[in-house]
Amino acid sequence: MAEAACLAAASEPGIQTRLLQAADTTAADVLAADAYIFASPENLGAITGLMKDFFDRSYYAALERINGRPYATLICAGSDGQNAARQIARIATGWRLRAIAEPLIVCTQSQTPEAIQAAKVIAEGDLARCREVGATLAAGLAMGVF
Repeated sequence: MAEAACLAAASEPGIQTRLLQAADTTAADVLAADAYIFASPENLGAITGLMKDFFDRSYYAALERINGRPYATLICAGSDGQNAARQIARIATGWRLRAIAEPLIVCTQSQTPEAIQAAKVIAEGDLARCREVGATLAAGLAMGVF
């Protein structure tokens, strides 16, 4: 999902993108970006521990330094994904970021231990929605809307 959004954003002339894993992302990366797409699987009804760790490590270093920057959220959920989306929205509110779209939640309906542990295949229609998020964010940046 994140890769689809990133590739779509990168197709906008003049827009540079970076796709980073949460564990590898630092506060310096947050400060250097003009916009963000936060993508996380839902894990036990919440964002993953690695995503929470990223926010914990980056939050205060970026606080009051990225106000007004645009962001979007992608969640891959086994059930509803709403709590994971709420967690990201609360953090983004603290950072004073500006949401450019409602969170995109792709629900895989994975409810058994086997389904939860299996690799997920995201449907083309859902990947198209992810690409639309990336393209919208990039176009808004390129036009100076965001």
